[in-house]
Amino acid sequence: MSSHRFTQLDVFTNRALKGNPLAVVHGAQDLSDAQMQAFARWTNLSETTFLLPPTDAAADYRVRIFTPARELPFAGHPTLGSCHAWLSAGGRPKSTGMTVQQCAAGLVRVRRDDGTRLAFAAPPLQRSGEADAATRAQIARALRIEPAEMKAVQWVDNGPGWVAVLLESRDAVLALQPDFAAMQGLEVGVVAPCPPDHEAQFEVRAFVPGAGVAEDPVTGSLNAGLAQWLIGAGIAPPRYVAAQGTAMGRVGRVFVERDGDGTIWIGGGSVVVVDGQVSL
Repeated sequence: MSSHRFTQLDVFTNRALKGNPLAVVHGAQDLSDAQMQAFARWTNLSETTFLLPPTDAAADYRVRIFTPARELPFAGHPTLGSCHAWLSAGGRPKSTGMTVQQCAAGLVRVRRDDGTRLAFAAPPLQRSGEADAATRAQIARALRIEPAEMKAVQWVDNGPGWVAVLLESRDAVLALQPDFAAMQGLEVGVVAPCPPDHEAQFEVRAFVPGAGVAEDPVTGSLNAGLAQWLIGAGIAPPRYVAAQGTAMGRVGRVFVERDGDGTIWIGGGSVVVVDGQVSL
């Protein structure tokens, strides 16, 4: 058993207990895959990450990302939270103003955004385009809605396997009470526009029962995939704010921006809630 620095953060919020928690274990190169998975299962958070030295010379650090059930090649709130934890522990990026994270999906750039937030460059979609009729029918059953209520169903998979559903209104998104057994392995994101007087432009929910978490409070990877679809299709402007976690009593905010070279940045605040040691 060895002692490791441990940080637990709340991500996509500036208020503790209102975002998506993330557990981070530093200096985890002595831990086995089984130990990492066991600890992620024990924390029972949507993700737990482990920081290691990079194996790519272009990266500043390497991260492995685990849900209670499995390892992920990439995830969004673990990217922002892990970068925050690495920087807070004294990490020094090789490039001024930009940190490069290595994960199973490759290299991900993370920048300081607006002075108070971090933002990651959205990775490319591994699967895109309209979902087939069978998938649409399964999603309608799982969400307990009529197929006609789904304005569009698109693959927005950047690693975790996301398929996204566009609904008519924020109220429709917040009213969902899914049948998680009917999802049978699908990772389903749901989005709809907010009313004009709302501080956010879109409301988002993420359902991930296959990862051991029925609903994820605030989801960077899903919002990254959604942004590429919604902005590309002209449904969303090049810069907008998404709200997520409302149905769970959270106040998550995801700041989305497509810059001049077409890169989509997914940003949000994060706060350290626990900083100490863990024995594994």
